Amino acid sequence: MTKSTQADVIIAGAGMAGATLALALHRGGLKPVLVDPVPFDAQLAPAFDGRASAIAYAAYRQWRALGLGPAFDPHAQPIEQILVTDGRTPGASTGGPTPFFLRFDSAEIADRSEGEPLGYLLENRRTRAGLAQAIQDAGIEVIAPVRVTGAAFGPRLATVTLADGRTLSAPLVVGAEGRGSVIREAAGIGVIGWAYRQTGVVATVRLERPHEGVAHEYFLPGGPFAILPLTDNRASLVWTESTARADALKAARPEVFQAHLERRFGEFLGEVRVEGPVFTYPLSLQLAERFTAPRTALLGDAAHGVHPIAGQGLNLGLKGAAALAETLVDAARLGEDIGSEVVLERYAAWRRFDTVTLSAGMDAFVRLFSNDNPLVRLARGVGMAAVNRIGPARRFFMHEAGGAVGDLPRLLRGEAL
Repeated sequence: MTKSTQADVIIAGAGMAGATLALALHRGGLKPVLVDPVPFDAQLAPAFDGRASAIAYAAYRQWRALGLGPAFDPHAQPIEQILVTDGRTPGASTGGPTPFFLRFDSAEIADRSEGEPLGYLLENRRTRAGLAQAIQDAGIEVIAPVRVTGAAFGPRLATVTLADGRTLSAPLVVGAEGRGSVIREAAGIGVIGWAYRQTGVVATVRLERPHEGVAHEYFLPGGPFAILPLTDNRASLVWTESTARADALKAARPEVFQAHLERRFGEFLGEVRVEGPVFTYPLSLQLAERFTAPRTALLGDAAHGVHPIAGQGLNLGLKGAAALAETLVDAARLGEDIGSEVVLERYAAWRRFDTVTLSAGMDAFVRLFSNDNPLVRLARGVGMAAVNRIGPARRFFMHEAGGAVGDLPRLLRGEAL
């Protein structure tokens, strides 16, 4: 068994949040090491998992500040408007018109968002490839493919054990390896949460008519149905259904799936055609009881896994990466021990309230909108219509969705560390 202490921070998990943190720490003068069970070259391959992410404009600023703009900009579809509608069974776009809707328009907040759109839609494969290339170009060490199997936490160092028998030591280890985080478990941090008995059905479609950068979110009794604009006049569908219905959709023959899709989609964007496979992802809420422990910090889904109803899961992780990077870089410049409890508590305090309130809000949204009770439908419809008529409230929600509310880390303001 060999042991090394060549890093300031060991990051378990080279996904989008972990890789972003590694780049930010490197820019700030620290030495991160990434450990991931997936071959790192696979991040650069044009693999297609069907998923795309809505990136808040503040989170996208972080990537630009880290030099990722040239890699991401050609593939990023600006979201100029978001139209939220309380849909009716059987279809999102069928049936009579409803007075209950919300329209968010980026032009309304252009004076405060420096002309940014409400956000960007970026396919995850593009994001992973751009981050992986930037990691390689920066010379950041990546140990892959190998799993983290355990960790121990001493008074001055954390020691991580890998599946091949190697151990790594550093003042701090970051668990960014997803909901089943080994680091979180080794640190003795529990989780709370529950399954929604819903599954996300994800597919990419090509549209006959231009989407004009408008994202549509329909709230249906089975769950939300989102049409998210992509480049090249395509759209990413996130179709939430009961687990049984979702499994049936995934197993359906292409012509059967197409028929169900057209029934849900309606005709307002013309003919729609599925491109690529259909994927399903079970949905649940999981929140770590603490974000830090001795010599440990949690990031991304290891800290918080939320329902994708508003596309905020990845944005929470990216905001956490910016906050953690700033906390550690500033502490290192002051000569502090970056893995000490006093330093890590700054990160936890910075992110705790925002994360818990947003997670609770998403959970309440799921319960409010994934049902067909007539009284509940009326109450939520009236609420949507009221917000739509109150300009300040509408603009607040747009800033919140853009990730530009609250005490922002420097990277989310587009500033260097």
